[in-house]
Amino acid sequence: MDSNLNPLLTRHSEALALFGGHVHAVRENQWQAPTPCTDWSVRDLVNHLTVEQLWVPPLVTEQRTIDEVDIEGDVLGDDPVAVWDRAAADAREALAAPGALERTVELSYGQTTCAAYCAQMVSDLVVHAWDLARAIGADERLPEDLVNFTVREVGPYSADLEKSGLFAAPVEPPPGADVQTKLLALLGRRV
Repeated sequence: MDSNLNPLLTRHSEALALFGGHVHAVRENQWQAPTPCTDWSVRDLVNHLTVEQLWVPPLVTEQRTIDEVDIEGDVLGDDPVAVWDRAAADAREALAAPGALERTVELSYGQTTCAAYCAQMVSDLVVHAWDLARAIGADERLPEDLVNFTVREVGPYSADLEKSGLFAAPVEPPPGADVQTKLLALLGRRV
């Protein structure tokens, strides 16, 4: 499926490119630098997103369950950028395959549509692109289309995010905050 014909696939490609651009900008001495994700270094953060992309082909293309996909630990090896690039390309290809977004995938919390899974992946990439940008001193401005998409995606379940243990408690955005700042505050980021 041509991503130009599907807005969700377009957002997914844009989010991969955004995060990937920051991955390519990581300097050798920054891989162990801290990130806004308090338990993760830059390498840990990139590894997390890389693992997420590695899950896509087995879940979407092979229709395996999350329990059947044994991808964990540090997958980045000696060339984190190349591993990220391959994982991102394979995930994009799996989600863009004919009929892929109409399928159902089995995740840790149960079955969901591939379209919903893809939307969650976009949101995760966008928020973590900001985390990575902050950690390496890159431009933290997120594209407006991706910010708006992520607000629409996480809004309905934002109250449950902290309970998952994967997100910090929301913080109060400063007065007059823009949409990006409000989104980041909702997800526990201090801007």
